[in-house]
Amino acid sequence: MSYGYSQSLVTTLLDADSEHLGITLGKHCVKLGIPVAEVADSLGVSRATVYNWFWGLNTPLAKHEKPIRDFIRANRKRR
Repeated sequence: MSYGYSQSLVTTLLDADSEHLGITLGKHCVKLGIPVAEVADSLGVSRATVYNWFWGLNTPLAKHEKPIRDFIRANRKRR
């Protein structure tokens, strides 16, 4: 699995409800092979925070919603 995404995370994301922004971000990053470190650096949060969003353990704060949407939009056609 590229960039350290475990098969467990990939499977969880495939089965997860995309209604949650963190899970939507996770699906996007896994699909395009965007490393968690890049996401964390871009959004100014820790890698642990990003993983918690991907797993659906935490929901991004309101202040992160627009930057996350912008990140997804900016990286849509990557690779």
